[in-house]
Amino acid sequence: LDPRYTPLVAACLCLAEGGVNLWVIRRVPYTEIDWKAYMQEVEGFANGTLDYTRLKGDTGPLVYPAGFVYIFLGLYYVTGRGSDIRLAQYLFAGLYLLNLLLVFRIYCRTNKVPPYVFFFMCCASYRIHSIFVLRLFNDPVAMAILFLAINLFLEERWSWGCLLFSLAVSVKMNILLFAPGLLFLLLQRFGLLGCIPKLCICALLQVVLGLPFLLVNPMGYLTRSFDLGRQFQFKWTVNWRFLPEEVFQNRVFHAALLLAHLAGLGLFALHRWHSSKEKILTLLKDPAKRKPTSPCLTVNNILWQASCVFPLNASAWIVFILFSSNFLGVCCSRSLHYQFYVWYFHTLPYLLWCTPTTKLAHMPKVLLLGVIELCWNTYPSTVCSSLSLHICHGLILLQLWYGTAPTPVSHTPPPSRKSTAMSKKAQ
Repeated sequence: LDPRYTPLVAACLCLAEGGVNLWVIRRVPYTEIDWKAYMQEVEGFANGTLDYTRLKGDTGPLVYPAGFVYIFLGLYYVTGRGSDIRLAQYLFAGLYLLNLLLVFRIYCRTNKVPPYVFFFMCCASYRIHSIFVLRLFNDPVAMAILFLAINLFLEERWSWGCLLFSLAVSVKMNILLFAPGLLFLLLQRFGLLGCIPKLCICALLQVVLGLPFLLVNPMGYLTRSFDLGRQFQFKWTVNWRFLPEEVFQNRVFHAALLLAHLAGLGLFALHRWHSSKEKILTLLKDPAKRKPTSPCLTVNNILWQASCVFPLNASAWIVFILFSSNFLGVCCSRSLHYQFYVWYFHTLPYLLWCTPTTKLAHMPKVLLLGVIELCWNTYPSTVCSSLSLHICHGLILLQLWYGTAPTPVSHTPPPSRKSTAMSKKAQ
């Protein structure tokens, strides 16, 4: 139960995961879904096609930004034009272990999650192993880059972190679900004028990566790679199976989900991310010109006022804002397909255990992880599985909301050493 033992547990689990992935690759049959289409799409680029609307595969047109093209073009050449599937699986197994190391480093910095939970995050998830080494989707590539960016944020390397964040967006757009939280952190850390250069880094990388395609057909590139209005097929949805298909495809329903997403972000930004007594518009000011809100602030944590009322260190606070931002987007997603599980799977332990947890509360939280895993392993999804997934998401949101509620800061003097010693003896 002691988070201090996270590095030891992480080392053991990473060794175990190496064996698990090798066993899965050799014993479980590979299933072709998107890999062949990926290779066909990047092959068109390798052959000189720069019009994005003409890059297609068996599953349809290319709908990912340019970063995807470059990364999978490298895999195309390494795997013999995509023909060596087994080599691709080994490469994705390596990606899985790298992703796991990056996630464990984040959890070591936050020091909030009891180590036993990581067993459920690793060896107990069939679906995640399948997404990485049996399906070879691009979602894990984007998430691994994103976790590397978060590690850089925790090291206060904001410019490099923004660069890698933008690179992750260029592989798949779901990374934009973290963007509201990142914008809040940049404003909190640098103010409006200070965060503009960081946003320019994000935008400039997108322009540089997309430049070959923008010069040929700019509208074709933008509409294909950043298509926010794309319709999803009802047969693949994991989260909205209980709805009639006509409701699922209705634009009014999509607009309602967007409004719910924006409302959730607004509420969390106002009442959970920003727990200073000053108005949220003070984030636009230069940090040096803001008024200190609590006597417990120091030079090192002056920009993380919330840690005085919500017991998280600065690293944990960064992670809380980013992970909750993404989770709100997942909850309000128009559709979740099976590979989308990796969008938030590795963040679930933190979302569940970042709030104060009594001994009796551990079991319900583990149960929530188990039910979510069961929902994602139900194929095809059912009315029961999709409803259960929404109930689990709702319970996590409730405990995030009420578990992180700001409490009045006590200014009573600390207890004497004698009373502290007596208290420990009584315990």
